[in-house]
Amino acid sequence: MEPSGMISLLEAKLRQLLGPSTDTLVAMEATGHYWKNLFAMLAGEGFAVALLNPRRTSRFAQEELERTKTDAMDALNIARFAAQKRPAATRLTDQATDELRELVRHRDRLVQQFGDRTRQLHRLVDLGFPEFTRHVHSLDSELATTVLQEYPTAAAFHGLAPGRLSRLRYDGRHVVGPTLARALIEAARVSVGRHHGPAYRVQVHHCCEDMDLLRRRLREVDGDIRRTLDEHEVGTLLTTIDGIGPTTAARIIAEVGDPASFISPATLAAYVGVVPALKQSGKRQPQRAGCSSLGNARLRAALWMPTLTAVKKNPWLRAYYERLIARGKLPKLRRMAEFFAREYRRVSDHTNFAMAAASLTGCVREIEDILSQVETGPGGTEV
Repeated sequence: MEPSGMISLLEAKLRQLLGPSTDTLVAMEATGHYWKNLFAMLAGEGFAVALLNPRRTSRFAQEELERTKTDAMDALNIARFAAQKRPAATRLTDQATDELRELVRHRDRLVQQFGDRTRQLHRLVDLGFPEFTRHVHSLDSELATTVLQEYPTAAAFHGLAPGRLSRLRYDGRHVVGPTLARALIEAARVSVGRHHGPAYRVQVHHCCEDMDLLRRRLREVDGDIRRTLDEHEVGTLLTTIDGIGPTTAARIIAEVGDPASFISPATLAAYVGVVPALKQSGKRQPQRAGCSSLGNARLRAALWMPTLTAVKKNPWLRAYYERLIARGKLPKLRRMAEFFAREYRRVSDHTNFAMAAASLTGCVREIEDILSQVETGPGGTEV
């Protein structure tokens, strides 16, 4: 039987099992990617489909003291959960939102691969030409990969004329220049890694090639994200918020969809995981509650830096931030310092630990002074 015929037979069997779409609720866990086509097909047929958080179904099974875990038992557990809890049906996302989600996930994989290659390159450069990073500080830059692709190890610089290296062009616009060229050649001449041979050259060359390819792909994906975001009404509105650029807006759409679909701001905050989780028991009565470990970790990480920018630029957010500080909420830097200082003292009252705690607290004060100067600028002018 042809694959298309088999799929049609399975669809017909599924419709027969489920019955009319008007009085049927289908529940499934949103894990992996296998659910997506089934969800789209059922939603297109008019079925109410509820996508469930696997943590909820797992907790539900624990309530029943389930000791066996098989696919059949999981299916039965999901059916019981749907019958008792009656979860709301999940709406089918629009095409622009689905494309943004896929593009953001793809970008994350490219960034991860680029970071992996950068770490590999660090190892190889530390062995084959460790002095290189004294002159080119960032190995993930186009300058570094261009130079190392041509001259992967210290031995490759042997006999190289400074003029030739100085004319080497990177990023399509700039050249290495005579000063840097002479410094690299001199460093390579006395490098402790100049004895390494072809095996290191091949690895460095391949790493640099991969990084150049990944860099181009990231630019392409960023362009695709911007173009797709222009067609998304909510995404376009998000970019008007201080601190929210195209990448962050796409991340919010990818993880949340339409923020207006949440019944309240508190519900959205709980989904992201930026709500306090107070834990008190017996004599343990902490005065402060840390953030809950539940929630969307990817979105929290993506919103961290935009929030700092928004607090500086948005008067309303700045006023809200200052109200929190006035109520006793500590800035993150000082919270970390006090935590480590407290832990130092808990470990030991030895002078070394006390000095470390005092030093850490002093460093935080210095950093806060520097940050306040950066924010206000010389003479009190805002930067």
